[in-house]
Amino acid sequence: STYGGKTQAGPLQVSKRDLSVLLSHASGENLLVELEIEGEKTGRLALMQEVQHAPLGGDILHVDFHAVSMDEMIEADVPLEPTGIPEGVKTFGGLLEQNIRSLEIECLPRDLPDVITLDVSRLNIVDSIHVHELPLPDVVTPRVQPDFTPFSLLAPLPRDPPHPPPSGPL
Repeated sequence: STYGGKTQAGPLQVSKRDLSVLLSHASGENLLVELEIEGEKTGRLALMQEVQHAPLGGDILHVDFHAVSMDEMIEADVPLEPTGIPEGVKTFGGLLEQNIRSLEIECLPRDLPDVITLDVSRLNIVDSIHVHELPLPDVVTPRVQPDFTPFSLLAPLPRDPPHPPPSGPL
């Protein structure tokens, strides 16, 4: 279905093959496409979102196309991916905790990143990374509190103490 902008919402039929080709080239969850609609002289720019797959077989059941304009801000969820092995994991057996899998951002369509990657290798025990420390381009604004922590490094879980020998007569 298509919605947004000055466009009337309505259903669209798209070839499954065309959709599969598009999705195979996408590295993130948001894809900017130009829709050529029968009977219309000019294409429509749209953000492809909300791809629903069948539980069995993975066929595409439904896609939302959100009509956008190149000069209007859009909001989107962009995947957040850690890279590297944190120092606190390698040295002390800590655990990297990822509190959110994607970050809600606002930007112009041309500035929409496919994914936000972050090198977490410098993190040590009880370190964390806040939203304001993420490597975002100036043209991208996070829609999450600046002090929110997408990544934290937790101390290793304490091991169970050895069980005392049974007391009493044998």
